[in-house]
Amino acid sequence: MNLYIRYFDKETLVYNADEAVDFLCSIPEIGMTPQLEADIREYAESDVYYPKRYKVRPRVYFIVIKTEAANMSDFKQKKALRPVSNGQQGVEKRDAVMPVVTRLNEERQGWYEGSLDFKRVVMVPATGKHEYRDTHFVARCKAESGLDCYNRIVEHLRDRVDSRSQFPSAKGKNFKFKYLGMWK
Repeated sequence: MNLYIRYFDKETLVYNADEAVDFLCSIPEIGMTPQLEADIREYAESDVYYPKRYKVRPRVYFIVIKTEAANMSDFKQKKALRPVSNGQQGVEKRDAVMPVVTRLNEERQGWYEGSLDFKRVVMVPATGKHEYRDTHFVARCKAESGLDCYNRIVEHLRDRVDSRSQFPSAKGKNFKFKYLGMWK
C-alpha cells in the first residue's frame, strides 16, 4: 500500500512509512515529532483506508491518503480506486453500484422511508435566545422517487419548524432513503 501526502503545493507518492517520514521531515513548518512519526507508521500499517488529516497549526493541515496507485499520474487519474465494500444487509446490488443522484431520480412509485439530519432553530428558555440543534427526523411517505420523498419531508418540516432552520441537500450524506414497496 502506497501513501499520497500533500501539504499545500508540496505533494508526493511514497511506497512506505520511512519515505513518508523523510518527506515530512523535509518540510520545516510541519515539525516532525516522535508521536507524529509513530502515528504515521501506525496508519501506514493499519487496515484503515480513509484519508488522515494532521494539524500543523490552526486551520492548516497536511493529508495522508492510502492508495494502490503505482505512480503519481495513476493516483491523479484515479486509476487505483479501491472498491467500496457495502456492509449493509439486504441492499440490492444495483443500489451499491448506482450513484446517489441516479438513485434519487429513479422513478419507483411506492412507500419510502426517509431520514433527514438537519439544523433546527430552537429557543433556549433560560436565556430567551435561539440556537441551532442537530435534529434527526424519520418519516414514511408515499412518493414517486427518492427526491420526491425528500421534497415531501422538507415541505412537511418547513410548516412546523422555525423558518431559520437549515435543511441539507438531498444529494448529501444527511439524507438517506429506502424504498419499502409498492402502495396498494
